[in-house]
Amino acid sequence: MSGEQAVAIGPAVPSGPDRTRAGAHRGRSLIRRWVLIGVATLGFGVAALAVAVAIGAAAGVSATLLGLVIAIIPLGIVVPTFMWLDRFESEPTRYLWMAFLWGALIAVLIAMTLNTAGQLVLWGSIPQDESLALTAVFVAPVVEEAAKGLLILLVWRFARREFDGITDGMVYAGVTAAGFAFTENIQYLALAWAEHGQDGLTATFIGRCLLSPFAHPMFTICTGIGIGVAAMSRRGWVRWVAPLAGFVIAVISHAVWNLAAVSGGEGLIAVYLVVEVPLFLAFLGFVVWVRRREGRLIGQFLNAYSDAGWLSSAEVAMLASMPRRREARQWARANGGRPALRSMEDFQDAASELALLRRRMHHSAADARALEDERELLATLVARRREFAGQVL
Repeated sequence: MSGEQAVAIGPAVPSGPDRTRAGAHRGRSLIRRWVLIGVATLGFGVAALAVAVAIGAAAGVSATLLGLVIAIIPLGIVVPTFMWLDRFESEPTRYLWMAFLWGALIAVLIAMTLNTAGQLVLWGSIPQDESLALTAVFVAPVVEEAAKGLLILLVWRFARREFDGITDGMVYAGVTAAGFAFTENIQYLALAWAEHGQDGLTATFIGRCLLSPFAHPMFTICTGIGIGVAAMSRRGWVRWVAPLAGFVIAVISHAVWNLAAVSGGEGLIAVYLVVEVPLFLAFLGFVVWVRRREGRLIGQFLNAYSDAGWLSSAEVAMLASMPRRREARQWARANGGRPALRSMEDFQDAASELALLRRRMHHSAADARALEDERELLATLVARRREFAGQVL
């Protein structure tokens, strides 16, 4: 792309009848937005009430509140990990909240309903203990991973401009799974306290919140990776096979973990040490590699804009490195205060979006508005650079 092909100006402001139509369109968009917010609020509210009633009926109100407080602790470990992964091109906050609430409420409600139904079907032909074990191994993994993975599919389908590949798939999967694990931990902690007192609560807290806080995210990111691969592929068959393969791996991993859990004793310890710990270490290594890879991709796809004169080579090098980004933000704040810092942050965010948009265009995965979005992002880069440079000078 040449500098003449991408002009750094914003869209023209319509006038006359066109401006009237534009105003009406914005009015309709605003109405649709508030309707969607109202429907989402109502849906999440009803789901929250249903989940709270179900857990409270089984464990009691006081035990549920205790479980709620303690279940917040692993969130402080899991969620920051995925926020760290999401630093180069941060997802919209509203989407991340939606992902968390989907996992904590909608996916949990789906799982509660279908797992219970599966258990009742099995209970009709085999003893209760066996039906619980079979449900945990053969029903729950399929139901729960499908319920969590559905959110990632919805984001990919309806917010393609915000879905840029493997990293985004992992972030949405991790946040959704963190929400699911949060509610599930509340249930298990509350039941442990109600049935076994402090000893049961302590054992459950250590097992679920300290030793395996990343269990659900590790399962679900397999689906997220599959959908991320599909989002960046030009081949139709890959767009079907990759999500399905990721989902199957997620279900199998989940089933193996549940099998070890229902086996208990030495079986659980053996699976944890021989399988789960190495997988967790591999997971951490993969997260670090994915973030570094995203930095390299941003540098690679911004080079075209450097060649066309939109960015300097020093700016591309800064934008491709998280340590250099931090140095640039510190420089902006030290020399121009908070306004310069905000302009630098916006400059970095726009550059990341531009690079990943260019990547989607390269893979023929961009929508019809790609060129318009490209021009808007280039205009944003120019405006933000002028702001922080002027504030510094």
